[in-house]
Amino acid sequence: MMKKLAALVAAALIAPAALAQKGETVKIAWIDPLSGLMAPVGQNQLKGFQFIAEEVNKNNPAGVKFEFVPFDNKASPADSLTALKSAIDQGIRYVTQGNGSGAAAAIMDAVAKHNERNPGKEVLYINYAAVDPDLTNIKCNYWHFRIDADTSMKMEALTTFMKDNKDIHKVFLINQNYAHGHQVAKFAKEALARKRPDIQIVGEDLHPLAQVRDFAPYVAKIKASGADTVITGNWGSDLTLLIKAANDAGLNVNWYTYYATVTGTPSALGAGSAGKVFMIGYGHSNMPGETGRLAAEFKKRFNDDWYTLATYTELVMLSEAMAKAKSTDPVKVAAALEGLKFKSFNGEVEMRKTDHQLQQPLFISVWQKVDAKNPTSVENTGMTFAPVKQYDAYVASTPTSCQMKRPTR
Repeated sequence: MMKKLAALVAAALIAPAALAQKGETVKIAWIDPLSGLMAPVGQNQLKGFQFIAEEVNKNNPAGVKFEFVPFDNKASPADSLTALKSAIDQGIRYVTQGNGSGAAAAIMDAVAKHNERNPGKEVLYINYAAVDPDLTNIKCNYWHFRIDADTSMKMEALTTFMKDNKDIHKVFLINQNYAHGHQVAKFAKEALARKRPDIQIVGEDLHPLAQVRDFAPYVAKIKASGADTVITGNWGSDLTLLIKAANDAGLNVNWYTYYATVTGTPSALGAGSAGKVFMIGYGHSNMPGETGRLAAEFKKRFNDDWYTLATYTELVMLSEAMAKAKSTDPVKVAAALEGLKFKSFNGEVEMRKTDHQLQQPLFISVWQKVDAKNPTSVENTGMTFAPVKQYDAYVASTPTSCQMKRPTR
């Protein structure tokens, strides 16, 4: 009898521990721009995270409630560090950021140092959009997990698509002058030389991030080069203003982009760009099923487009990991995230253990008029990004040089 009672007491003690995270509120510090030229992007993405949190909070395997605490980093690495310190001082142990690999590198390094110096108070950094490949290669860190496809992965898929287009002869590369922009140019040149050595790179330019208001001089260079195609990793105001200047100058080229759905750019494209603008991404504007329902609900509520679909991936991934770990402790959740396979909006995905880079399908979409199959009117333009090609995760997956150093404790 005593043995049976002891067993029941033990079970009673274990059961609450197994469900310790249920009903718990998990605060996540969101560190991205809410002021400056990139503010419209940040404002859209913050709404996206808060909107998806409402949805995921209704039902998730960990039974937790996610709450986002916003910090304006002005797209600056220095301001990102100030924001991170403030978040940590408030006891927040999860951080997310995506706009700018410079800010990402600063946050990643600071989180690693904090965790080394403060055992028991570790912080986990989820990177939803900063895509410099170095972050999961030479700079890889155990406390950093990236859920966007990196620059090299996207370029691998993009150039696989481009190689079959025999109308491409001369390419101009224009990118922002920071890690991501440098990497876009680097991988574009390498991939095209391997897949289409007949294509000429007729020009290359880099410009300051979020500082240029008049792109006319850059467009003049593109026009003078004789390019028929432009590849750019630009985002936010840097792509919107580039497109506007190109339209004003009557530049007639095809665009291969990373971020043409981001706030302001679709409106700048206009109907005249139909069939001329392609985008590589982990999703597109007309995703089916539940994703389409959420996008429609977001549009109805905010009169805005939900284009950062990684907001969904992040919260589904964290809830799955917390359920697996039976805890919201970042140390236990980090361990559960390694190698985690789960279903996101774009299919089965996996957080690769080697370097903490999510492996997922990628899509090529093209700017066109809405139709019965692709009804989403992006920025109420009557135009949309319609899917033209899907690549399974293994097609775009690139190797890693990461030598992950895992905590010993």
